[in-house]
Amino acid sequence: MGGPGTESAIIDRIYEAAFLPDEWPKALGAISALSGSAAGTIFLFGDDMPVRGRSEEIVRPLFDEFVASDAWKVSDSVQRTYTLRPSEFIVVDDLMSAEEIERDPVRRKLRAFGIGRHICAVVPMPTGELVTFVFQRWLKDGACDPASLALLNSFRPHLARAGLIAARLGLERAHEAVAALEAIGLPAAIMTGAGRVLAANRFLEAMSDIFLSASHGGLAIAHAPANALLQEAITGNRADAVVRSFPVPASQGQRAMVVHVLPLRRTARDLFSGAELLVAATVPSPGAFVPSAGILMGLFDLTPAEARLATNLNAGQSLGVAAAASGITVKSARTYLERIFRKTGTHQQSELVALLKTVHPFPAH
Repeated sequence: MGGPGTESAIIDRIYEAAFLPDEWPKALGAISALSGSAAGTIFLFGDDMPVRGRSEEIVRPLFDEFVASDAWKVSDSVQRTYTLRPSEFIVVDDLMSAEEIERDPVRRKLRAFGIGRHICAVVPMPTGELVTFVFQRWLKDGACDPASLALLNSFRPHLARAGLIAARLGLERAHEAVAALEAIGLPAAIMTGAGRVLAANRFLEAMSDIFLSASHGGLAIAHAPANALLQEAITGNRADAVVRSFPVPASQGQRAMVVHVLPLRRTARDLFSGAELLVAATVPSPGAFVPSAGILMGLFDLTPAEARLATNLNAGQSLGVAAAASGITVKSARTYLERIFRKTGTHQQSELVALLKTVHPFPAH
């Protein structure tokens, strides 16, 4: 598995924190140590709820003051990030003038503490919440180097999936398997590493036309291409490169959805009696809505370039026009499109566009 600072061990910690929010400081701390950051924080923003989150202990007093006050509402840094919603980790300071940073009340307090630049990524949840990950640099360490930024972005798909569960649980601790599955509010099942279903909640059981019982207590999906991706994710549980988020397109009255396969790591397994996998489905509402690149990245593990191309194609552009709008060559666009097909379980452009038009924020159960 490797030591506590290795990338695979950090990924384990991220998935553990999805169900055990008290573990977020350790997961964020491991990422900070590897990326040369001062501290990391996860925030959950929603229109009708107070700001919630978890932070590393070193900045806990500043974090507590931040979430307890309305200072973030007048912070240029926070509002700029909230408006732009960067789908990959970026240096927020690069988007602001020196004057804006100087007058920002939140940044003034952080500078007094010795913290300078902010690196941030926003993961829009299909439910409407914004899960925001922030890593900060010590003033003495100066700018964030490209390698550290790339490292943070390598964790982004795992943070996005863990953030989905954290948002649905409201960053509260899940105590017991059935209660946890119900609290998630999504169709879900827990499984052994061999793919045997240990428990499923009522939301998933009500979708018996989509989720099928398989031999030896397994789980299958009626749509064959999606089922192939599910079985690959189950058998490749320990392979960090395996595709863990994929669509099930609408057909014959079935609703379109996106299935996520999350590994249960470390003490998170204790919540589910030693299970190794959680399968959860997000159920979009059909419509002509064009999803943002950020939502596509969060749902399907697309890179920023792939998500931009998919968004442009979904807006009705031809491959050539979409390539130009994305700032890439047609040859590169074809390469990206093949990767998009693989990650979304589609095989042609028309099928991809039809799928993406179903991806819309969905209501909570």
